[in-house]
Amino acid sequence: MAEADKTKASDLFIQCLEQEGVEYIFGVPGEENLDLLDSLSRSEKIKLVLTRHEQGAGFMAATYGRHTGKTGVCLSTLGPGATNLVTAAAYATLGGMPILMITGQKPIKKSKQGRFQILDVVSMMQPITKYAHQMASSDNIPSRLREAFRIAEEEKPGATHIELPEDVADEHTDSRPIPRSTVRRPTADMKSIVQAVEALEKAKRPLLVIGAGANRKMTSKMLGEFVEKTGIPFVTTQLGKGVIDERHPKFLGCAALSAGDFVHRAIEDSDCIFNIGHDVIEKPPFFMHNDGSRDDRVVVHVSTKTAEVDPVYFPHIEVIGDIANAIWQIKEAVTPSPAWDSSAMLRYRQAELDHTAQLAADERFPVFPPHLVQQVRDAMPDDAIVCLDNGVYKIWFARGYCACKPNTVLLDNALATMGAGLPSAMASAMVYPDRKVIAICGDGGFMMNSQEMETAVRLGLNLTVLILNDSAYGMIRWKQANMGFDDFGLTYGNPDFVKYAESYGANGYRVESAEHLKELLAHCRDTPGVHLIDCPVDYSENDRILNTEIKDLSKAL
Repeated sequence: MAEADKTKASDLFIQCLEQEGVEYIFGVPGEENLDLLDSLSRSEKIKLVLTRHEQGAGFMAATYGRHTGKTGVCLSTLGPGATNLVTAAAYATLGGMPILMITGQKPIKKSKQGRFQILDVVSMMQPITKYAHQMASSDNIPSRLREAFRIAEEEKPGATHIELPEDVADEHTDSRPIPRSTVRRPTADMKSIVQAVEALEKAKRPLLVIGAGANRKMTSKMLGEFVEKTGIPFVTTQLGKGVIDERHPKFLGCAALSAGDFVHRAIEDSDCIFNIGHDVIEKPPFFMHNDGSRDDRVVVHVSTKTAEVDPVYFPHIEVIGDIANAIWQIKEAVTPSPAWDSSAMLRYRQAELDHTAQLAADERFPVFPPHLVQQVRDAMPDDAIVCLDNGVYKIWFARGYCACKPNTVLLDNALATMGAGLPSAMASAMVYPDRKVIAICGDGGFMMNSQEMETAVRLGLNLTVLILNDSAYGMIRWKQANMGFDDFGLTYGNPDFVKYAESYGANGYRVESAEHLKELLAHCRDTPGVHLIDCPVDYSENDRILNTEIKDLSKAL
């Protein structure tokens, strides 16, 4: 083929991304990406979303992947840009969100700058991605990119990485993009379905535990039908929250604390647990015993992958295949038993609701976390998206916020990183421009990526950032108190958040009472633009309620 008929490698790279259906590239380019940036400038299908830090770009790409199931793409330069993507790579891999990270590199065939800025980025990314590869030849771009997308999206989804050196980006090649293949997940073996059905029909107090895998695979419809037919109650892990509407009368709660909560009492009462989409990234909400003590519960593992055996998790029956299909097969085959009895489990749930209602009614100021959770729930429509950063409020939201639809509470119980709340709200507002979006951040987590407020304003997004302000790293302070240590080393000062928001061209507000919070949430929900609400919170009772009161009350039942 004549040189004139060949395609420039960076153009081919963008063509391959277009073929994969990429809509956005989030990132901060550097000089090693300039060929790719030039090729991207001519794309009519892909928009560049320029962020203020690579970490924000990575979190946005991951949340895009979480919502759509398609690979979110982010871009950085070599060296310091690539190291800034490391946390986002871990966030995506642990959280099961498909992303592709593209990083630049100095020319690999002829170097004129010694080791300036050069790190072995591929080796650095290998332990925290599913696939990391340096492009050494432009001819391989289509096959390597197709492979990166395939691996990123395959269960369990996660991060992939491609390094594109400057000299390779400038080559010319006669390679062409490879089209996406159509893939169907294998269905579960019939004999395993029969075993699962038998276990269920023999049980007296069956229970469903809905985990992260069930959320990723959009099994909401099938699980809803299963619960309707059988009437079996269900609990969720934090990453399984919202898969079935939590207003359902058979919902028993979300496992937010490690142990000793009302929901754990309900789980202990069960004699047959169907664990659906369990992901080892989350502590199992129940523990199995292999010490000869009497544990006559049958545990059934329904997932796309076999169970990773743990000292506290070694299921008796495994149903492996497409989760929604497996649930459908079990639903069709099972005959609901008149012997099933969930009355005790429902009593534990009622006790939790009564306890939460009493806390949520507390209108003190600074605002009490359970009251704040209820205010946010009351203000937001059913399909609103609540994006939590990481802090002790996450436990209050997991326990007390009623999720009506899948992925309406973006709660990171995998890497559990600070700094992701605002970027994940931004990506949510881009994917779902017609839905209400709110980021819930501690003052500590917000300040880790607060510069993305400028990006949100520049993109013209509609979202609210609610900052829970306690001038401290509150989660760690809570643990410090719980462990009996002196209060030390976890407090700081904050900027004036209202002026800070306004300096970016956003709207800033400060909460002056519990009643005022209600007014502000309604105003921000109904007013376009980027809003920030600075809300002082009273965390003084976290330790007493979460570590003592709940455990004492649930134990006494």
